Amino acid sequence: MMHCKKNARHVRDGLARFPGGVMTRTDRHETPEPWWRGAVIYQIYPRSFQDSDGDGVGDLAGIVGRLDHVARLGADAIWICPFFPSPMRDFGYDVSDYCGVDPLFGTLEDFDTLVSHAHDLGIKVLIDQVYSHCSDRHPWFQESRISRDNARADWFVWADAKPEGSPPNNWQSVFGGPAWTWDARRRQYYLHNFLKEQPQLNLHNPQVQEALMGVARFWLERGVDGFRIDALNFALFDPALADNPPAPPAKTPPGRPFDFQLRLYNQFHPATLGFLERLRGVLDEYGATFSLGEIGGDEDGSMMKRYTAGTGRLNSAYGFDFLYLDRLTPEAVAGAMRNWPGAEGEGWPSWAFENHDAPRALSRWSAPDTADAFARMKLALLLCLRGNPILYQGEELGLEQDDIPFHLLQDPEAIANWPLTLSRDGARTPLPWDASPAGGFTSGTPWLPLGSANRARNAEAQAKEPQSLLQLTRQLIALRRAHAPLRHGNFRLIHAGEQLLVFERESANAVVTCAFNLGTKPLELQSCDKPQGEEILAINGAECGRLPPLAVRIVRSG
Repeated sequence: MMHCKKNARHVRDGLARFPGGVMTRTDRHETPEPWWRGAVIYQIYPRSFQDSDGDGVGDLAGIVGRLDHVARLGADAIWICPFFPSPMRDFGYDVSDYCGVDPLFGTLEDFDTLVSHAHDLGIKVLIDQVYSHCSDRHPWFQESRISRDNARADWFVWADAKPEGSPPNNWQSVFGGPAWTWDARRRQYYLHNFLKEQPQLNLHNPQVQEALMGVARFWLERGVDGFRIDALNFALFDPALADNPPAPPAKTPPGRPFDFQLRLYNQFHPATLGFLERLRGVLDEYGATFSLGEIGGDEDGSMMKRYTAGTGRLNSAYGFDFLYLDRLTPEAVAGAMRNWPGAEGEGWPSWAFENHDAPRALSRWSAPDTADAFARMKLALLLCLRGNPILYQGEELGLEQDDIPFHLLQDPEAIANWPLTLSRDGARTPLPWDASPAGGFTSGTPWLPLGSANRARNAEAQAKEPQSLLQLTRQLIALRRAHAPLRHGNFRLIHAGEQLLVFERESANAVVTCAFNLGTKPLELQSCDKPQGEEILAINGAECGRLPPLAVRIVRSG
């Protein structure tokens, strides 16, 4: 399956040897692609990236001070989670002002400085847009709840109680309990798919859509290069408010009422396509901007394709293929790739192995004694897939899930559903920049504690170690940039067995073949008799014809 070359330039134990750590080789005769196609996106959770003022919470000035770290990685863009004014009941995803900066994070001037500095470093800036819901303290909701006949009465989803006083239907909140809360002022229920402090916007109302287009224009005018759109599957809903049917029996008993239902009527309404097309029209007014949708739910794979099809919708989307997966297998990867064969008119996928809402992948997928080797293999896999890889801050350091005791939990979901939680706090702990007690993140007390294991993986120490995961991440991103097949080439599955995963990435004039041993037993590869191709990367002791546990070998031909 893999071919050898007698005088191949070998790259042992994860480090490519190129002058200055940057590869300069490029593939010629390639059709120009938009900047975002195949781009590496680095996700920043601002509360936990860098604190500049000692209050224990990260901020925009802290991001500015650490952007060189992202630039040295070689990432093409950053995605910044919400920094807007908010009561912080859901840590910024409950927005009370779409066109401002919460004082906790700084000022609009700080944001302008961030955009300018990022652009100086050649980094695009993407920001979150939360269009499905806002805070109950937003002026729009404050006005809407006053009466049934005010100017914004229909900007949110209101419904009368059933005759016996119960909620309008059986929809359930993601965070637990009914998705409806009674408001005595209107004598009606309002819909919230998350916390009761996050009322659902009524995007069926053209005035609401127009207001959100204004929000998009506000940030585009400030120079952002695109948006990551939060909870897009919840953006529109069945106006008839029909009951959801029960879900089929599951192997594992549901941990939340939300999981007892098939969400047929509170997600993925067909009118969402019209909203996306309208948003894309606004983005196109500002040139080469980028739109990335978060699409979860029971139909996330098909909806990712539908929402990105053609040229008038989203540029890309990502679902939860890997974010809550309890085991990484060749078939899991093959299944996700199978949905994106590269057909005419098909959209473009993005992939994340971890983020601010999901447990760290190493803690889900690897045993402690193989974590270091697994981290190297996992990063190579993410950066070789067809699509946009999204690196979550700290993934380049191999951070594990921090164990947060109940009395220190901050996340309302974790507190409400303890101990069967989404474990979001453990993935949101501050980034360790050095080995100090606060990890160089703050001069004060961090808003969440840093575990000792993650402090030991700090960026300062790894920057000094040639064989570190941080250094490997830099090399992998450089490898992806240098070889067009890895950035935007086609994907062809060669083999997906119990442990072995082999696939090809192909562009106009080159093929890159990637082999991964995802298991803990060594594998012997065949077809090494007729050497064809140049080895450009070998990780964890990979050799021609042999893959030790968690090893990776990549060759190029053409």
